[in-house]
Amino acid sequence: MKAMSGNPFAQQRALATGRALAELDRGVVTITGPDRLSWLDSMTSQSIAGLRPGESAETLVLDPHGHVEHALRVVDDGETAWLLVAAEDAAALAAWLDRMRFLLRVEVADRSAAFLAVGFLRGGFAGEAALRELATAVWDDPWDAVRPGGWQYAEGSHPGAGWSWSEALVARERAAELDAAAPAGGRVPESAATALRIAAWRPDWSTEVDDRTIPHELDWLRSAVHLDKGCYRGQETVAKVHNLGHPPRRLVALHLDGSDSVYAAHGDPVLLGGDEAPAPIGVVTSAAVHYELGPIALAVVKRSADPAAPLAVEHEGVRIAAAQEVIVPPSAGATAEVPRIPRLGAVRR
Repeated sequence: MKAMSGNPFAQQRALATGRALAELDRGVVTITGPDRLSWLDSMTSQSIAGLRPGESAETLVLDPHGHVEHALRVVDDGETAWLLVAAEDAAALAAWLDRMRFLLRVEVADRSAAFLAVGFLRGGFAGEAALRELATAVWDDPWDAVRPGGWQYAEGSHPGAGWSWSEALVARERAAELDAAAPAGGRVPESAATALRIAAWRPDWSTEVDDRTIPHELDWLRSAVHLDKGCYRGQETVAKVHNLGHPPRRLVALHLDGSDSVYAAHGDPVLLGGDEAPAPIGVVTSAAVHYELGPIALAVVKRSADPAAPLAVEHEGVRIAAAQEVIVPPSAGATAEVPRIPRLGAVRR
């Protein structure tokens, strides 16, 4: 498949309008055996024990304190559960899963070297039917709606409703057939998909997650957590923060001033814009220049940060003005109706 020109706006537009595929850097872990779905369900945040052949899901592996360790894109074909993960996380995930098998009837394999991954927006890509026929597995991103058992903290209309993203695994020995499967499509880098992902407020393990991340901070209960399923590692934190507490940080979308042609990057500090010597209140996690929206970013900031406050991003010593759009509000969590207990010593009249 031929690569498109290096114009990032043209690449994004082609991907958004169904005229291109995005090359993705994905690891591939497979689980076979009759216990595969119930076993995976018991260890992760989403309810996937009843996943039907061809049905897609997203689930998280949490540590005992509820921090995100792994994010799994899952599709099952009736015999094999295919896990699409960040390329840099595949070996660690496969090793952890292998240690957790015990006496169950499951086999785990890291098959990253055998497959390449491409992404497309379903419903508009001209070669979609042929690509699905060619692919070994296709994962359809569930981010376009709040899934059963999930919860959305973002208020009002959500740009994720238009995020009809899919990822196809193609055996490397069949890579040349991609041209025939999608004759109208070109090939664009993953950065084109990143710009569209940011616009959809879609978190990604490679960029939005650090060693303190809990799912609530990224509004990930929307697609990757089932609040009513059985026990799994980290569930206590998930339930406690959602029902009684608040996530300590929150995801925001940033619209950045691009007039000086200085753009934000992953890891740039987020500052309060009005202060002369402000302390950082957060960090940019993903950034891009969108073909329609201009410079945009996702950032994780302190929960206490004023949603109406002007912000700035510091990139290599240059301060860039930023307007925040609230994704996770400061009030997120504390959804349980807890009865108020009268104060001790209160006089009843």
